[in-house]
Amino acid sequence: MTNAEPLRIIFAGTPDFSVQPLQRLIEENLSPIAVFTQPDRPAGRGRQLQAGPVKQAALAAGIPVHQPTSLRNTEAETLIRDLEPDLMIVVAYGLILPAEILKIPVYGCWNIHASLLPRWRGAAPIQRAIESGDAESGVCIMQMDEGLDTGAVLHRSSIRLTANETGGSLHDRLAELGATALLDCVTALQQGHCPEPTPQATSGVTYARKLDKAGARLDWSDRAEELERRIRAYDPWPVAWCMIDGERTRIWKACVIISKHESKPGSILNTDKNGIDIATGENILRLLELQRPGKRRMTAADYLNAKTPTGQLDSDL
Repeated sequence: MTNAEPLRIIFAGTPDFSVQPLQRLIEENLSPIAVFTQPDRPAGRGRQLQAGPVKQAALAAGIPVHQPTSLRNTEAETLIRDLEPDLMIVVAYGLILPAEILKIPVYGCWNIHASLLPRWRGAAPIQRAIESGDAESGVCIMQMDEGLDTGAVLHRSSIRLTANETGGSLHDRLAELGATALLDCVTALQQGHCPEPTPQATSGVTYARKLDKAGARLDWSDRAEELERRIRAYDPWPVAWCMIDGERTRIWKACVIISKHESKPGSILNTDKNGIDIATGENILRLLELQRPGKRRMTAADYLNAKTPTGQLDSDL
């Protein structure tokens, strides 16, 4: 493969995380011959069908878009085979690629995974890294196989997590890092130097289970440090929450107060302009930014101006 023979690339992705890699390929004259993305979904108050971020970027660049509901059928396999791809790049696509499709491209299928594999295989590696207190995260360009994020790693880039890292901030940093890493690998392949695959280690494997709103409920029996990390990890989605005086209240920001107490976890210990202090399984969690149902996100001081919580949080747990 040389510069005289442009790579025939298929790009598969759906959400915002996939857009930067696609745009970088376009900017560097490595535009895909086709883009695969999930079908349009209802969005907004009117629940009208809306194109996803990748589809919008592809159409703006004049790239043909395909939106099959599944790749597990002969029609999808025939479509991809007829495109005669050298490489298929998969970034947060959301559909499973069966073995038959993985074998079609000359150089196989590459994936950008937002963790340092084999740590945090699975659906939510960004949030689980923050929630678990990891000191670093990163991206891997992975040669896809039939397992769940088990393929050999072609390229690895790491970054340090900041003390105030949120799911949103790490998402944006890793999206940029992943786009750069992918471009380096694709450029090398275009120049005739296929990145060397390195099998993943068999030790240190962890799985990043999928996020959901029910799992974002804070459990006050946990340590304050764990709760604070969870709040940051679930910002901007699904957003940590608890019940305060019968209201499902979102918790956007908090800090840890190192202090021993003998109160039941979930007890409100103090309320003032600095925050709302909650007893936890160990130490105290000070709530700094909250959001009542149907209201805007606000500081604890503004929250207390409208409402004074009393007693025990999540008394129905």
